[in-house]
Amino acid sequence: MTTVNIFNFSSTLSTGSRTSSAPPAVRRILIVGGGTAGWMTALNFARNLIPKGVEITLLESPAVPTIGVGEGSTPLLREFFDRLGIEESEWMPACHATYKCGITFQGWSTKPGFERYSHPFPSMVDIMTLTQFIHNAEARLRGANLYAHPDRFFLASRLAAERRAPKSHESFPFDVFHAYHFDATLLGQFLHKKALERGVRYKSCHVTHATLAPDGTIASVSTREGETLSADLYVDCTGFAGLLLQKTLGVPFVSFADNLFNDAAVAMPSPIEKHIPSETVSTALKHGWVWKIPLTDRYGNGYVYSTRFCTPDAAETELRRHLGLLDSTVEARHIKMKVGRVARPWHANCLAIGLAQSFVEPLEATALTVVQYMAQTFAELLERGELTEDVRARFNAGTNVSVDGIRDYIVTHYKTNSRTDTEYWHTNAANMNLSDNLRKLYSLWRSGKSIAPSIGVEQVFPVMSWYAILCGMGVFPNPDSLRPPVAQEARYNIAEIDELFNRCVVNYLHHREALEHKSQSRRPLTLQLYFW
Repeated sequence: MTTVNIFNFSSTLSTGSRTSSAPPAVRRILIVGGGTAGWMTALNFARNLIPKGVEITLLESPAVPTIGVGEGSTPLLREFFDRLGIEESEWMPACHATYKCGITFQGWSTKPGFERYSHPFPSMVDIMTLTQFIHNAEARLRGANLYAHPDRFFLASRLAAERRAPKSHESFPFDVFHAYHFDATLLGQFLHKKALERGVRYKSCHVTHATLAPDGTIASVSTREGETLSADLYVDCTGFAGLLLQKTLGVPFVSFADNLFNDAAVAMPSPIEKHIPSETVSTALKHGWVWKIPLTDRYGNGYVYSTRFCTPDAAETELRRHLGLLDSTVEARHIKMKVGRVARPWHANCLAIGLAQSFVEPLEATALTVVQYMAQTFAELLERGELTEDVRARFNAGTNVSVDGIRDYIVTHYKTNSRTDTEYWHTNAANMNLSDNLRKLYSLWRSGKSIAPSIGVEQVFPVMSWYAILCGMGVFPNPDSLRPPVAQEARYNIAEIDELFNRCVVNYLHHREALEHKSQSRRPLTLQLYFW
């Protein structure tokens, strides 16, 4: 299957052959912590290492509850399941999963015509419309009165608007690189089952602390149940607690609090209608934003906010009013967030993955993408025996650059907002704690120059994503003094793009229909350009 790789560090680490006949130097691995991150890591490791004779054991605490809210992914989750040979028809019903064409943002901008926009996932059809979008956007930056809102230039946005799934009829072989919505608790349980089937060992126990060896590595972990367990490698999946990497090994945590103010969320479910949407919706409220994620049986909703500007009780009240769920029998779950990353995710004989490594709030659903590529890349390094200090340094640097790139894209949502109703939004717009890369990108955009050349390896999100957010938020200079476009600028007809998508969308199934036909076999993807 073809995928769109928005993550960059995995391609910079290969220094040897892809496989090795020699047994790995690491023979025993302990993964401390379960949940989606722990079990996804276990499955990635199992695929590469159990056939080599490596023993993988996951320790999961019965005392640490999971939070079963609706969650979303990027398109890279497709690659994860493809690598494992797990079909959508098996895992999606087990996790109440639905398809995701992208994310729609509403209420972040107050500029006329830009109050709502979609950040779409790319499709094979977009190869015929992306050039027009970039052209119109750059002409609009130069003052030409051209249509440059992203929603009419991408097939996925049109599919989401009509609640269609990114699944076409057999006669229309053009893929949308879609993602998923799912129940995070159920996904963790599904991955748990699959990991055990593939040879991962499991122990239900609560790890209380770790003991260091004289050389500064982790020698063992101890459990509340009285056991002492040791391994060659420890994977810290203990969430925000950071039990191994941060508390035991003392690796510092780099906070993003000066860049991103949100530090809490309150979540609750709500009923879903018959026709299931195929997008996440992010709606700006007074002190943050609300996610609305469609599952097969309900919506998952959550209000992400800053306790600097809003109390938990006030946030819950505002969320209930927004959802029309004033009935207190609907349970609300309050969640604290620790936004930032560790300075070195791989230190000594310990690797931190998941919330123990980083969290850049859930606005673009990137958390599992980081988990997936860290686990996948590290498993390949273990398989090849590439555990040198040089590889470790490059792995850590690449991971940090990618997470910082995600942070920059998330910051841009807040920095470009045009709301003036609360101090929260005003402070976000005025915030000048920006990376050098972000300052450069904003400067190019304001000067009317193309930002495409500046979006390199340090920026995880591709060019289309940056143009979508800046155009979607209406970040154009001098909106009140637009001039008529010259002939060269007006060479594309937006009505022709509309007609192209009119012909395309009828080939895609309505979302509910697609969910009922997940068992259809996959076909190879091609780039044959026929539409009629």
